Amino acid sequence: MDFFEAQARAKKRTSRLVLLFVLAVIGTVAGTYLAAIALTRQSSDLRMDRPRYGGQRMAHRSATSAWWDPRLFAGVAAGTLGVVGLASLYKWHQFSAGGRAVAETVGGRHVASNTTDLSERRLLNVVEEMALAAGVPVPPVYVMDDEPAINAFAAGLTTSDAVVAVTRGTIEKLSRDELQGVVAHEFSHILNGDMRLNMRLTALVFGILVLGLFGRGILSMLGRTRVRTRGKGAGAIAGILLIGLALMIIGYVGYFFGRLIQAAVSRQREFLADASAVQFTRNPGGIAGALKKIGGYALGSSLVSTKSAEIGHFFFAQGFRSGITGWWSTHPPLAERIRAIEPQFDGKMFDPPAVVDVATESFQVAGFQRGHRLPPDETVRRVFELPADIPPLLPRTTIPFQPNAAVAGIGLLTPGRIANAQRLLDAFPDRLRQATQTAGDAQAVVYGLLLDANPAVRARQLQIMDTRAGPEARGRLEALDPALQQLGPEQRLPLLQLTLPALRELSGASLERFLDVLDELVHADQRISAFEFALQKLLVRTLGLGANPGGGVAQYHSITALAPEIGVVLSAMAGAMSRDPALAPKAFLAGTAQLQLIQERLRFTSEADLTAVDAALDKLAAASLPIKQLTLTAAAHVMNADGQIMIEEFELLRAIAAALDCPMPPVGI
Repeated sequence: MDFFEAQARAKKRTSRLVLLFVLAVIGTVAGTYLAAIALTRQSSDLRMDRPRYGGQRMAHRSATSAWWDPRLFAGVAAGTLGVVGLASLYKWHQFSAGGRAVAETVGGRHVASNTTDLSERRLLNVVEEMALAAGVPVPPVYVMDDEPAINAFAAGLTTSDAVVAVTRGTIEKLSRDELQGVVAHEFSHILNGDMRLNMRLTALVFGILVLGLFGRGILSMLGRTRVRTRGKGAGAIAGILLIGLALMIIGYVGYFFGRLIQAAVSRQREFLADASAVQFTRNPGGIAGALKKIGGYALGSSLVSTKSAEIGHFFFAQGFRSGITGWWSTHPPLAERIRAIEPQFDGKMFDPPAVVDVATESFQVAGFQRGHRLPPDETVRRVFELPADIPPLLPRTTIPFQPNAAVAGIGLLTPGRIANAQRLLDAFPDRLRQATQTAGDAQAVVYGLLLDANPAVRARQLQIMDTRAGPEARGRLEALDPALQQLGPEQRLPLLQLTLPALRELSGASLERFLDVLDELVHADQRISAFEFALQKLLVRTLGLGANPGGGVAQYHSITALAPEIGVVLSAMAGAMSRDPALAPKAFLAGTAQLQLIQERLRFTSEADLTAVDAALDKLAAASLPIKQLTLTAAAHVMNADGQIMIEEFELLRAIAAALDCPMPPVGI
């Protein structure tokens, strides 16, 4: 399944989720109305039973009129929809900050890029290689320190704001292969569009549950209040009690169906994510071993914190007891998942080396305390030591390229890509790997990547750094420059990807100053090269979308409406990539041939340059996935019009793909 197909399926599942949610809300409205009409009849019967005008009683209404009151139904429906809608919007607003908000809500601790905890360092290394292989920004990593069980989740609205979170037990109990299997499973959710679906599901279920919370609040308030009333006062209290009880019952009936929806949407996706993890790593024993350890340890995947309950469907494995004979299970049984990976599985789970008596023994005593921390130099030596059997990357100026295959490979993880990502990571000088781990050094790395080979331009850029960034940044750059000079052209943008977690720590004035200096360095020679455009676009787009993940919503579904923007992108690429200006129109036509629906509307313009592409890409970023796929296919054919593609040209295509939130892996991966 390719990236675009997976995203389309996620969108279809979202539509089904909305339909199920609407049905659950209709049921909630009906239940609320029945409770309201019952309370109204109760009150009406009490009034009608009282003697009036010499002892005569009022006649009861007909049964039909007694149970149907259009005005009451309209009021109840409006009130219920308002409460459910506002509650869902409130929860969605909480999640609008992206995956970081979810991880922090459940007690996750952000793992610093320069951590000296060896188990955390190993986790970061696995996440980095997965991100490089997939072509997505390296996501921030969180550890749930108070959770000794084995579990993990990925959360976010886009690939630019995604996070990966794991429990302390995951990094302490799993081998590297098992950890890689779990991380690959979570990257499947990132690439398949499951994260946004999960967050929508959580917001909708919370909206249904909120009526029950109101009812429980009313009952709790009455339980804490001493009431001494008689007559009418006692009747009022009884009415409030009945309202609270009715709301709680209705809310939890809605919650019951909401949890069923949550479980139904989640279970099948877990089988798919397991299969994807095996496909990515070509190592069934990795993820199967992790599942067997969950089955073997007493705690398994059970979570301690109740804060994680509302996102139970995010996790790698069942985090809470499902109850209701498994109807609420968000994950298939462990044995079924393992057997789907290893058909010969005999049912035997992992046998822990020591049994933990959780009733009398603390987890600290049992060996689940924080990981052993090493001095920074020792951590670097042990984690980044270059394996002897991995040859260094060979610099290449041109690369083999097939346009349709390149677009089809977007967002696709393969064992070969993961192996090449490991090789690419190992080829970086240790000094640069360390520099990507702190915000100050990461900024210097980016500045260094932009330094021009022309001595006059380079001198102008260094003067900009002295004036705008300050002497400290200049000193960091000078210390890193020898290592930067060793980089091959295919290593520059992957190194930029590694700086993203540290650069995300910048905010406010610091981030604004960094981006301003970056822009001045790019324009120091009054022109923008393909590499400079690619670097700046990747960085600004990733940091911007990470800060405002809501900006990734599709707004354009007609390719005709975006024909002018597509024409600008293809024209600029044809002009930038054609070594002979006379060949630019031919390259442009090679791209437009892939867009037969709007081919007649597209016109080559020599005035379009990479600066003009910015505005066009910002609009195309809000297009639907089929439009993005067609645009990237056309762009790839523009680049391949002369039958060869340079590394710098391919990185420009990667930057355009990243601007459209379609992850494309680096050169050679």
